[in-house]
Amino acid sequence: MFKRLLLSLFLVSTVALRAATPFHGLLDRYYEEFLSLYPIEAAVYGDNDPRYEAVWPNDISPEYRAKVASMCDRYLAELAGIDRAALSASDRLSYDTLKWSLTARRELGTHFFHLTPLNQFSAAHLIFALMASGKSVHPFKTAQDFRNFISRARGFSAWVDTAIANMKTGVATGIVSPKILMERVLAQLEPLMADDPAKNVLFGPLQMIPADLAAADKDRLTADYTVAIRQVMLPAYARLHAFIQADYLPRCRATAGIGSLPGGAAAYASAVRWQTTTGLTPEQIHETGLREVTRIKGEMEQVRLRVGFKGPLPEFLKFVASDPSFSPFQSDEEVLAAYRAIEGRIMARVPKFFGHLPRTKFEVRATEKFRAATAAHEYSPGTADGSRPGVFYVPIPDLKRYRNPRMENLFLHEAIPGHHFQLSLTIENTDLPRFRRYDANNAYVEGWALYTESLGTELGLYADPYQYLGMLFGDMHRAVRLVVDTGLHAKGWTREQAMDFGRDAEGDLPNLVSETERYMANPGQALGYKIGQLKIRELRTRAEAKLGAKFDLRDFHDQILLPGALPLSVLEAHIDAWIADRAGK
Repeated sequence: MFKRLLLSLFLVSTVALRAATPFHGLLDRYYEEFLSLYPIEAAVYGDNDPRYEAVWPNDISPEYRAKVASMCDRYLAELAGIDRAALSASDRLSYDTLKWSLTARRELGTHFFHLTPLNQFSAAHLIFALMASGKSVHPFKTAQDFRNFISRARGFSAWVDTAIANMKTGVATGIVSPKILMERVLAQLEPLMADDPAKNVLFGPLQMIPADLAAADKDRLTADYTVAIRQVMLPAYARLHAFIQADYLPRCRATAGIGSLPGGAAAYASAVRWQTTTGLTPEQIHETGLREVTRIKGEMEQVRLRVGFKGPLPEFLKFVASDPSFSPFQSDEEVLAAYRAIEGRIMARVPKFFGHLPRTKFEVRATEKFRAATAAHEYSPGTADGSRPGVFYVPIPDLKRYRNPRMENLFLHEAIPGHHFQLSLTIENTDLPRFRRYDANNAYVEGWALYTESLGTELGLYADPYQYLGMLFGDMHRAVRLVVDTGLHAKGWTREQAMDFGRDAEGDLPNLVSETERYMANPGQALGYKIGQLKIRELRTRAEAKLGAKFDLRDFHDQILLPGALPLSVLEAHIDAWIADRAGK
C-alpha cells in the first residue's frame, strides 16, 4: 500500500494541489480552442462536449487551416515566454507535450494533404457514415440529439463541396490521389447513396427515435430526419461520387507514393515526424524494418521446427494461412465468444501486471456489415462517465476465412491491455490537463498496443504455438510496414513492389492488397506501431537493467500509462526521471 502511494505521488506530482497559474490558464485556453477546431477527434477520445455536438468541422477549408496555423503560432509564442525550469515535473510534461504537438501540427499543415482529402481507409465520408449509423460517438437518445445531427449533416455537406473544390485545385497543380484508391472510394460511396432504409446505414437512427416522445413529436422528428437524409446526406454522397467518377478518376495518378508529387519528399518527412514523434529519417526507419524482418523470420523458423512442419518457412506460412483447420467457426457469434473467453483468461492475471485498472466498461462487437469488407480490427474508446463502453470491433466479412491463430494477439493489442487500458486510463485520469486526456499521438497509442502483444506469455496466453506464431505474424506485419511505407513514399516503390515484399515476408495473406493500399492512403501512419513498440521495449529493458531488484513491472506500466499519450522523446525523459527516482530509494 505504501509503495502504491509513493508511486501515485510521483505520477501526479503537484497536479492535484496546483493553483491557477498563467501556465495552467494557457493549457485551459489551448484546449478550449483545440476542442472548437477538433470536436470529432475529441469526441472519439471521450470528450463529447455538448457545445459542439451539432458541428462538423470543415477541416480542409482555407479558413479552418488558417485558424489552426494561428493557434499553433500563438501558443508556441506563449510557451516561449514560460520559464519551463520553474514548472513542476508534471507541468513540464505538459509543456513538452504541447510544444511538440503544436510544432508538428503546424509543420504538417504547410503541406498538400488538404488537396487529397479522400481515401478508402479513414476519410470523412466513412467517419460521417459511421456516426450517422447511430453506432458511433454521436448520441441518438433525445430529440435534440437528432436535431444536432441534422446540423452536423449540413456541415458534412459543406465539407464535401470543399473537398471537391480542393481536388479540382489538386488536379490543376499535379497533386492527385492514386487511381486505385479512388476506385475503392467509389465502391464505398455507392451504398451510401441508396434511398433504401434496408440497405443504407444512414437511415439507422430512424429506429432510435426516443420512445418517450409524444406521438406527434415522434412523427415530426421522423419526418424532419428523413428529409435531412434525403435532401442533405444522400445528395452530398451523390455529388462526391459523381465528381470522382466523371472528373477526378481520369486524372488520378498511377504512382503509389507521395514522393512522386511536387513537394512530396518534404510532405512525407513531416508525416513521418508527426506519426512517429521522433527525428528518425525514412532511411533509418527503412533499415530498422529490414533488421526486424530478419529477426522475426528467425523466430518463425523456431515455431516451424517446434510443430514439426517439414517444409520450408514460406510453405509453413501458406499452410497456416490456408488450411481449413484454422477457420473452425460456424457463426459470427462463435468468433465473438472466443474473444470473450480470451478476455476472461487475461483479466484473471492483469492485477499482477498493472497497478491501476480502468473503470470504463468494455464490449466485443462485430463490425457493421457495410464496412466490414474494408475494416480492420479496431477499438473505439468509451467514456469515463459510463455512457459509452469501449468497444473492440471484429470485422467478419467472410466467416469461412476468419483465422483463429491471430486472435490472442489481436485481443491484447486492440482490447486488453492494449487500447482499452491505455485510452481508458488516460480519459479517467482527471489529474491530467484535458488536452492530455483527449488528444493522442500515433506512436504512443499504437506503440503501447503492439508492446502489449509481447506480454501474452506472461498473461497466460500463447501456450498454443500457433497463437505464438500469430503474435509473430503481428510483429512481422508491423516490421514490414516500416519497410513498405518508406519504400512507397521515399524510395519510389510501386504498389506491386510493396506487395511482393509483404508476400515474401508474411505469405500471401488475404488482406495483402488492402493493407498495401492503406499505406498508400495514409503516408507514415503505419510507422508508429513498431517505432513506439521498440521504444517502450527499450525503456523497459533499460529500467530492468538499472533498477535490478527494485524494478516492478506494475510500476513501470503505470508510469507509461497514467501520464497519457506522450511523444516518445517526452516519454523517454519521463521514464529516465522515474528510474533515477526509484534507484535513489
